[in-house]
Amino acid sequence: MKRGKQLTIGLLMCALLAGLLSGCGAGGGKTTSATEAEVKAEAGSYASETMAAQSQWDGAVMEAEGPPLSHNTEEYNYIAENAFLAVANAPLSTFAADVDTASYANLRRKILEGNEVPADAVRIEEMLNYFTYDYPEPTEGEPFSVTTYIGDCPWNENHKLLQIGLQAEKPDLENQKPSNLVFLIDVSGSMESADKLGLVKRAFLLLTENLRPEDTVSIVTYASSDTVVLDGVSGEEKAAIMTAIENLTAGGSTDGSKGIETAYRLAEEHFQKDGNNRVILATDGDLNLGLTSEGDLTRLIQKKKESGVFLSVMGFGTGNIKDNKMEALADNGNGQYAYVDSLMEAKRVLVEELGGTLFTVAKDVKLQVEFNPAKVKGYRLIGYENRLMEARDFDDDAKDGGEIGAGHRVTALYELVPAGSDEDLGEVELKYGAGNAAAAENGENGGAEARPAEGAPAPGADSEWLTLKVRYKEPDGEQSRLLEYPVDDSAVCRELPPDMRFASCVAQTGMLLRDSEYAGGSSYKAIAVELERIDGLRGDPYKEEFLYLVKRLAAM
Repeated sequence: MKRGKQLTIGLLMCALLAGLLSGCGAGGGKTTSATEAEVKAEAGSYASETMAAQSQWDGAVMEAEGPPLSHNTEEYNYIAENAFLAVANAPLSTFAADVDTASYANLRRKILEGNEVPADAVRIEEMLNYFTYDYPEPTEGEPFSVTTYIGDCPWNENHKLLQIGLQAEKPDLENQKPSNLVFLIDVSGSMESADKLGLVKRAFLLLTENLRPEDTVSIVTYASSDTVVLDGVSGEEKAAIMTAIENLTAGGSTDGSKGIETAYRLAEEHFQKDGNNRVILATDGDLNLGLTSEGDLTRLIQKKKESGVFLSVMGFGTGNIKDNKMEALADNGNGQYAYVDSLMEAKRVLVEELGGTLFTVAKDVKLQVEFNPAKVKGYRLIGYENRLMEARDFDDDAKDGGEIGAGHRVTALYELVPAGSDEDLGEVELKYGAGNAAAAENGENGGAEARPAEGAPAPGADSEWLTLKVRYKEPDGEQSRLLEYPVDDSAVCRELPPDMRFASCVAQTGMLLRDSEYAGGSSYKAIAVELERIDGLRGDPYKEEFLYLVKRLAAM
C-alpha cells in the first residue's frame, strides 16, 4: 500500500475519533446541553462515518496485501467429555497416568489477558495435577504412595466424589545420578518475541545454574536447518553454556523433525548408562518444514524413545501455539509437557520441580479402578479423556502408559452414582469398560508380579467400594509390576478434607470453562467463596493465584 493512501485514511480515522471525543468528553459543551436524542443521533452519525472509514481502510489493505491472515492459529485436539458409565455394564475404568501441567498454565495466561478460553484447551487432569496436595511420602521400596477419599459431591447432592492421589518420592538432588541433557531450541521466525525465544533463554539460564560438574549438556537449534551449538559440554562450564544461550537469535522456517533427529543423536552419543538421558524441547510447536503432522511426529518420537532417551516439551508464546503437537511429542517421548507463560512458571518447572522434570521414577504407569456394583451404580472420570485405555490394555506391557517424575503427584476424581439410585444412566459407549472383565475375575495379571498394598484392609463385599490397581515399570525396566489397593468404608469422609475441597473447586472451574453438561450447580462465585474457606490455601502462592483467577472469572 502506498504511504500517501495510508496517511490519508489514518488522518481520517484520527479526525473522526477526535470529533467523537470532543462531543462526549468532560469539557465538551455539546453533550451537556444536548438532548438524549441529539446525543444518540450524533453518536450514530460518528459511528457510521467511522465504519465507512474502517471499510475503506480494510479495502485498501486487501488491495495491497490480499486477504488478512488470522491472528490466532492456535491448535488444540478435540476433547469429547467423559460420560457416566453403568457399573453393571462397565465395571472397569482404565487410564494412563498424566503429570502434564501445560493446560493450566495456558488457560491462566488467557484469563489474565481477558481472552476466551477454548473448550479444547481445558484438560481438567492437568489443572488438578498443577497443584500440590498433602499426600504422604511413599514407604521405602515403593515408587509412590496412594491416597483415596470418598465424600459428598459438591455440585450434585445426589452423587459422591472419589479422589485418588499418587505421590512420587521426593528427589534427593544432591545424590541424583548424572544427567545427559540436550537443549533442543526452536529459533525459527515464529519464535521472535519476548514471550517466546526471550523467555526460552531466561528459562534455560535458570536450569543451567542448577547443573553439576558430572552433568553433560548439548545445545541444538533448528529453524530452516539444524545447528549444533554445544556438543557434550560439562555442567561445570556454566559460563560457556550461558553465553551460547544468550547468543541465540530467531529467524527462518521451522524444520523441527531435523532438529529432533540431531538432538537424539547427540543424546545417544553422550548416553549415561546409569544416568538420566533427556532431550528438552522448547518451542511453540509451529512446524512448517520436514515432518509437520501430529501423526508423523508421533511415529518419529515413538521410534526414538527406544534408545532410552526421554523427551520433555516446554511450550512458549501465544497466538500460534500448536498444543496438540507438543502434547503428542511429550506423551510419546516418555516425558512431560509444560507450558511456560512467565519467568515464575519457568522457575516452577525448572527449579522448584527440577527433579520431576528431569528424573523419572516410574514409567508406563496405568491405573484401573474396578467398582463394586453393591456400592456404586455408575461413575464418571473427570478429565483424562485423551488418556483413556481399553481395559485389556492394562495388562499389556506393550501398551504405553504415563511417566511420573521424582516428587510428582497424580490426582484423579470420579463422580459416583451410589447404588440404589433411580437415576437413568442411559446408553453409553462401552469401549473403555468391559474389555477384560473376565481376565480380572480370573486373577490374570499378564505375568507381572502382584503385591497388595502394605496394611491394606481385607476386601469385603459389604464395605468395599472399589479396588484400585496400579501398574508401572522401573525407568529402565520392560516388565510391569502390579499394586492393588482395596478401598472400603474407611475412605468415606463426613466432611471433605481440605485437599479434596480444593481439588473439587479446580474440577468445577474446568467444567465451567468447558461449558460442561455435568457442572451441576457450580458457579465461579460459589467456587471463590469455597476457596476462601479452605485452611492452608493462604501461603501457597499457586493456590492463591488460582483463587484470583476464579474471582476474575466470576467478575467477567
